[in-house]
Amino acid sequence: MGSAKLFGQLLNVDLNSSQCTLSAFPEIALQYIGGRGFNVWYLYYHLPAGTDPLAPENILMLTSGLLTGSSAPSAARLHINALSPLTGILGSSNIGGYTGAWLRSCDIASIIITGKAKTPVYLYIDSKGAHLKDASRLKGRDAFETQDIIKQSHKSKKLKILTIGQGGESKIRFAAIMSGRDHAAGRTGMGSVMGSKNLKAIVIAKGTHKHFPAVTPLQKSAVKDYVSKIKKSSEFNFFSKHGGAGYVKWVNDFGIMGSRNYGRIGVQDIEKIDGRKLDKNIVRSSGCFRCPIQCKADLKIEEMDTDKLFTRPEFEPVINLGPKCGLNDLNQIIKLDNLCGRLGIDTTSTASVIAFAMDLFEKKILPGDLPAHLIGDLDLSWGNAETMEKLIYQMVEGKGLGKILRLGVRKAAELIGNGASQYAAHVKGLELTAYHPTAIMGTALGYAVSSRGGDYNNVYASLEYSWTETEAKNEFGTKEAVNIKSIKGKGKLIKKAVTTNIIVDCLGLCKVPVLSLLKSFNLENEVKLINGLTGLSFSNTDFFEAGGKIATLEKLFNIRHANEDIEDKLPQMFIKQGRDQKIIQENFEIMLQEYYNAMGWDEKGIPPALV
Repeated sequence: MGSAKLFGQLLNVDLNSSQCTLSAFPEIALQYIGGRGFNVWYLYYHLPAGTDPLAPENILMLTSGLLTGSSAPSAARLHINALSPLTGILGSSNIGGYTGAWLRSCDIASIIITGKAKTPVYLYIDSKGAHLKDASRLKGRDAFETQDIIKQSHKSKKLKILTIGQGGESKIRFAAIMSGRDHAAGRTGMGSVMGSKNLKAIVIAKGTHKHFPAVTPLQKSAVKDYVSKIKKSSEFNFFSKHGGAGYVKWVNDFGIMGSRNYGRIGVQDIEKIDGRKLDKNIVRSSGCFRCPIQCKADLKIEEMDTDKLFTRPEFEPVINLGPKCGLNDLNQIIKLDNLCGRLGIDTTSTASVIAFAMDLFEKKILPGDLPAHLIGDLDLSWGNAETMEKLIYQMVEGKGLGKILRLGVRKAAELIGNGASQYAAHVKGLELTAYHPTAIMGTALGYAVSSRGGDYNNVYASLEYSWTETEAKNEFGTKEAVNIKSIKGKGKLIKKAVTTNIIVDCLGLCKVPVLSLLKSFNLENEVKLINGLTGLSFSNTDFFEAGGKIATLEKLFNIRHANEDIEDKLPQMFIKQGRDQKIIQENFEIMLQEYYNAMGWDEKGIPPALV
């Protein structure tokens, strides 16, 4: 089966000339499976070193996974890559909802965007092709307004839209790309790349192409069996009812939650922000294309606005806007999360730079080398929701302290000076996610080696606490690999997590059913689903070899493009100094060298050259 039949078409969009052209996928694509793998292969060979991430020469790619839009359950994901304006290395984000499936229905699997439009435009795609339309009247509109206006203009509520808000237009370094009210490609600033290209939105009308439909008894059986496994998983009903927010208390009780800019582990009053409290506020549940879990929810909260619906925050926004910033008011967390979505900015980076500022304020490091007027009368004490909202608007507008924080925590720390960098929680310029690295060793290593920087979801090492000791012993040679406090076997475990995670992104599947519910890090279930549905003959070995090749290519891409230190290391704030309870450097190095060895890289983490 040729690549065109497997993948669909490439849509090349040259914003300089306003030309949109379709072409077939290259035959080499199957080696990289699709989605994330195809993107990094294309960028590696087409994006020169020295490119400015916010210049027209940057390439923005949006690619469906191999199964996205097919009859496979939970196959809705679209992977987005470009050179990141936040980190300077590989920008990488992933979004669910319906846009990937609708793109597939137009027989298009990937959009490659270059150049910069002279005036604001949006890209319109349907089964007939694609063309650019004027978006001048959408300038300055938030992500939600933009979608509403476009649907009204086309007299269709069924369009699926990817758009930026004011955050992307103003090129805040961690701007997101939004779809609907609660689907975000948040991490690494892909929204600011769209903004730099004067591209306000991508609009997709549903086409008629069927991508891997389940028609034969064998295909229907493969899909039915996979859905059955998901629904029979022990956590299915809980996740379907409460979403990711339902696990906030678990992570606190498990002792791995970062709070107050990682100055502490956990909080005392976790019940106040337990996502299960929101069950009474749910007015509608929803989810992504062909997903049996349906973990999204719209909320009505009378204490805030009786006429307005809010979307339920996910796991990361609750922790990052909550405990990380010292905020324990669930309604305020919901309000701030929804504000970030409307403006089109990543909640993790947004909350992280705010927590960083609050930490510096408490330690009397601010204003540091900054003019005092940038702080003004801001009360940066922990948990001040009013100040958090002010800072969010300041960041989007490029005013006050927000003008510094909008650059991300690494750059902000450099500008503030006065020792601020020792409180900047990032890896490779990307702000860390919810888990506290000193409390869980595999995740600590995962943060350090992640190709997009400090991020749990790019590695997703949940097998560290979900696999049994027997599974760990058989796979990694030691049962201690699933002891979160132990460093033994963690290099091999993180290799397994990294490569599995890459393949899931390449397939276009959601990680919740695959890795959280089914704990399918060996991909046995997925191989049966893919081969049964597509008629292909993949093996587990095929996938893991491809995952290793893609991980190597991502590392080589970063080495080529990095203007700053891209060592795989944790911030110094998490490394033991004196008698502090932190990670001992020697222990971290043991894990790191085991990971390099497992990947086949040298002791400095340099992969062999591609052949």
